[in-house]
Amino acid sequence: MSAAAGQRCTAGVRAVHPRCTRITLETPAIAGPGSPEARTRSPRNARSRCAHPRPSPFCKYSGTLAAAVAFLGLLPAPASADPFEQFGTAMKYGLPLAAAACAADQDRLEDFAVRGLLQTALVWAMKEYIDAPIARRPSGEGKGFPSGHTAMAFFGAADLSGKCFEDKPLAGAAAYGAAGLTGWSRLHAGEHTPQQVWTGALIGISFGAASFGIGSEGASLSIGLRF
Repeated sequence: MSAAAGQRCTAGVRAVHPRCTRITLETPAIAGPGSPEARTRSPRNARSRCAHPRPSPFCKYSGTLAAAVAFLGLLPAPASADPFEQFGTAMKYGLPLAAAACAADQDRLEDFAVRGLLQTALVWAMKEYIDAPIARRPSGEGKGFPSGHTAMAFFGAADLSGKCFEDKPLAGAAAYGAAGLTGWSRLHAGEHTPQQVWTGALIGISFGAASFGIGSEGASLSIGLRF
């Protein structure tokens, strides 16, 4: 077959050259943008692109991302800094960062960002406007209700476990475990009371496990950990 004829042979399309007939009949049709096959593979409807023959950068470099999150806990700090407290601070940022990378991979970053902003606004408002004994830190200072570190860590952990690790319960449990240690580190540092930490965890899980349906099929709630 000539090069010109070969260019006119398109799979799934009626042959425009007599010598194309046998080839086009034997070659499976390619799904178009509006076909059911294409819609089932749409990134918005897929939980993750990791199963795709050409995985996304998040899947390819997930190990590097995990190492970067762990490295946050090893950054230089003043000699007087407590290692456990450093770990809690690292997880406050590391867990939401990992969850944001996964959200971007799954085309739900807008929903993730809205939930994160709403949670941050709620925690800030509670710290600013609740002036009651429950808001007193162990040191006697105010604005301790709820624990912001714990809320952020559990927000990231709940999002990761419910949306990124839904088929990997051990990974989800590890994320929740890191968030739990974050809350413990705040108690250890004398920055918060147990009530303040538990409230922060509840707020974080609520916003992290939720999905507002922005840019997706609908609202949902999932904490993960499906053993």
